[in-house]
Amino acid sequence: MDGLKKGEDSEEVEINLGDSSDPEEFDHGEQPQTLWKAPSHPEAEESIHSSSLVDISDTKPLLNVRDPRGINDCLKVTFEDVIAEPVSVRSGDRVWIWSHALFEVSRVWIYRIITVLLAIPISILSGILFAVLSCIHIWMIIPCIKCILLGTRWLQKLWSVVLEVLVRPLLASAGRCCAGFSLHLAEE
Repeated sequence: MDGLKKGEDSEEVEINLGDSSDPEEFDHGEQPQTLWKAPSHPEAEESIHSSSLVDISDTKPLLNVRDPRGINDCLKVTFEDVIAEPVSVRSGDRVWIWSHALFEVSRVWIYRIITVLLAIPISILSGILFAVLSCIHIWMIIPCIKCILLGTRWLQKLWSVVLEVLVRPLLASAGRCCAGFSLHLAEE
């Protein structure tokens, strides 16, 4: 999972659950099986977006790049980020391999099960929340701010005159007074 980069297609992950001391296990031309990832079908993904209405829509889902802005880069957690055995204390090779495989499988499948149960309701609630906040911002907050700015235009003009007449000459004269000072640093 850590090897995925932005904009790249996902790759199949192969985990050999055999003992690392069995080198002749795949000598007969066999390839190890992937445990949990189904092979992707690019034709099926292309047929999803065949409608011209979907092509111009701004809500078209991004199937390959699901985090284009890198919002969740902190969640790229692998087995090595969580569990690490020092050289002085080691478990058996099979225990390490099975732990790694079970960690990855459980992480992926529990996430998928939870998203099946929660993704659609949370997406609907988030959509409603952002729609309400956008409506309030567009139709209430910005008009109120514009009304306040229009009503206080005289105050803005008065403030700019006060700054121009009183504060600017005072700060300009203080700057000219301080311009005569020079600071020299000498090493001892």
